[in-house]
This record gives sequence, C-alpha cells and structure tokens, in this order.
Amino acid sequence: MRILVTNDDGINAPGLAVLEVIAADLAGPEGELWVVAPAFEQSGVAHSISYTHPMMIAKLGERRFAAEGSPADCVMAGLHDVLKGNRPDLVLSGVNRGNNSAENALYSGTLGGAMEAALQGIPAMALSQYFGPGNLGLDNPFDAAARHGAEAVRRILSAGPDAGEDYRLFYNINFPPVPGAEVRGLRAAPQGFRRDTRFSVEPHSSPSGRRFLWIKGGNQHVPTEPGSDAAVNLDGYISVTPMRADLTAHDALEALKAIE
Repeated sequence: MRILVTNDDGINAPGLAVLEVIAADLAGPEGELWVVAPAFEQSGVAHSISYTHPMMIAKLGERRFAAEGSPADCVMAGLHDVLKGNRPDLVLSGVNRGNNSAENALYSGTLGGAMEAALQGIPAMALSQYFGPGNLGLDNPFDAAARHGAEAVRRILSAGPDAGEDYRLFYNINFPPVPGAEVRGLRAAPQGFRRDTRFSVEPHSSPSGRRFLWIKGGNQHVPTEPGSDAAVNLDGYISVTPMRADLTAHDALEALKAIE
C-alpha cells in the first residue's frame, strides 16, 4: 500500500511522528510511506488553499517533504508533484494535537487535508487526539492514537461503505483523552455540537500599545448529544464519523420549494 501522510501542526509535530508509525504499520514492509506536511503550523486553516500565491516545497529526506502551505495544499502537492503519476492508495492526516470532534471539525486543517484527498478521489482519514486530565500528564499524550490508530484505520477500510462518486466519503477519527490501555473501543458517531461554548477572541496590548486579538477556544469537555462524537470520546471511546464535503442542508430543500 502507498500512503501519503500530512498534518496541520507542522512537519516537526510529535503527532505526525505518531502517524508515520501508524502509516508504516498499515503500508507493510512492501509498501511506501510518503510525507508532505506544512513547513509551519497551520492549525485552524480548515480547507484553505494558497490560491493567490505560490508555495515553496523542499525535500527534507527520503520520501519526506515540507511545503509552505496548508494541509490541503500539501495533499495537492503530494498528488500532483511529489507523487505525480503514482497516486497513493490512502491519505492520512494528523495525528492532531487536540480533538477535532463536534464544531472543531469545521475549523480543522487536519480535516481540510483529508477533505482535499477525498475531492481528489483518494480514500482519506483524519486522526486527532483528544487531550484532557487523563492523558496530558503521560510521557506520550498520544498514547491512545499510537496504540489503536492502525487497527482503527484497518477496521474502517474493512467495513467498506460506498465512498460515492462525486463528494466522496472521508473519515474523522478522534481518540479519547485516556491512556491507550483504557480505550473502551470504537463507536460510529455523528458530529456533535457543544452547546454554550464557542470560539471567541481575547484582546491584549503589545508593549508599544498596539491592540491585538488572540483567538480563544471554548471548553472542550462540554458533552455533546449522547452517542455523538465528543460524547463518546469523553466516555473513553474512539469516534469514527463519516463525512462528505457536500455542504447542502438537504433537510431544508423541501421547505424552500415555496420560493420557486
């Protein structure tokens, strides 16, 4: 199996090193692992692309490249430059430092990389590690992802849902904030919504008196609806959420017939 790996935390991120081990396990001794990741951290860029300016790409080692762009840029660079003519069998993005459950999925560069792969017709999965009191103090806070990542991907691939032909499926996988030995299993879960908490801004003044705004995240341990992604994560389960890039609110189309 030929696997392309990217992330949004940057080429030197510890979560990427975890994902490389997962991908090498999946690819097997006869497979190929290729890395094309952002040269600098790109958290929160979602599915953005560098449409109005070029990006520099540099080879850092055997099958290892850094690009000055977003995760979606890196996927395109991998498919159409680094691996041109040798498309990968699978694209993996992550392992993200922090969860991409619930509304976080909409901001995630990690998911942006997987989404771009799906739009390019390649099977893709985004992997993220929830952080909390149960794992932040570990020597390896990515322990749950490291122990269970390869098996989770294998189980999804073996399930084999129809990916579709236009807006193809990709998968959002979130590992719970517990040590690997305490993971309770996998759950197929819809995307949840954390009520009464959201992203905001926090103002600060520089020494020169200029005003700056920092983006501030909300409480990540607010539970979502029972059975949805963040809820099962906080209950110790790995969540697997199938997604498509189609943003149509299909449930509202019938009501809008009145405007025709």
